[in-house]
Amino acid sequence: MSTNDSPLRRAIAALRRHYGKPERPPSIRAFELVLLETVAYLAPPERRHAAFALLRDSIGTDPESILRADRAQLERVTAHGILKTRFAVKLRECARIARADFDGDLERALDEPPAQAQRALRRFPGIAAPGADRILLFSGRKRCLAPESNGLRVLVRLGLIAEDTSYARQYKAGVAAGAALPASARALQDAHLLLRHHGQELCRIAAPRCAECPLRRRCAFARAARRLFPKTPVRARGKSGILNTPPA
Repeated sequence: MSTNDSPLRRAIAALRRHYGKPERPPSIRAFELVLLETVAYLAPPERRHAAFALLRDSIGTDPESILRADRAQLERVTAHGILKTRFAVKLRECARIARADFDGDLERALDEPPAQAQRALRRFPGIAAPGADRILLFSGRKRCLAPESNGLRVLVRLGLIAEDTSYARQYKAGVAAGAALPASARALQDAHLLLRHHGQELCRIAAPRCAECPLRRRCAFARAARRLFPKTPVRARGKSGILNTPPA
């Protein structure tokens, strides 16, 4: 089967028809994408974007402005998520690192080869390899799917990657699955956003809304659930905490 007719490519097309054009991040600038990872911990995208807009409009998104802000100002931003005090401290630490390690110019560091750019991003608190790949993807510097946990759950339930107790291995498999998609940055960004939104909206960890899912006819999880539990709402959590198919 060619990548032009791959199951993942067809799934992304179906998600685009169902949800429409995905909402893109509010910035493509490297340091602002780092801030976007930190402004609202465990908040949905709309609250994260609102937090970023408040930061941009009331404080500023350059390192010096964040370092000048007091804790109360930063906590008004991070209160869009949980652990507002801890993440206000992280915002300040991100600004300190950007100023001390990169002279306030992270863009130049990310123009280095991908391995060096990823190492630069991992200096920031809370940015591991998946987050670094995500920032490189949305800043236009790396072309890979970079799925987060909601996207990985969709890929596993569709049967496109195998479940794994190791998040690192699960993530690596998700990145590899993205090779079936068009290689353009825009196509991979849209696929990432659509998979994430689907995992948050319908393909949830508990009580997924399979009856409403545009992928239900091609989904291994939904087929198994209908066969094994025809009268029971689908509820499942995998060994890895990401997902799984119903037990055989």
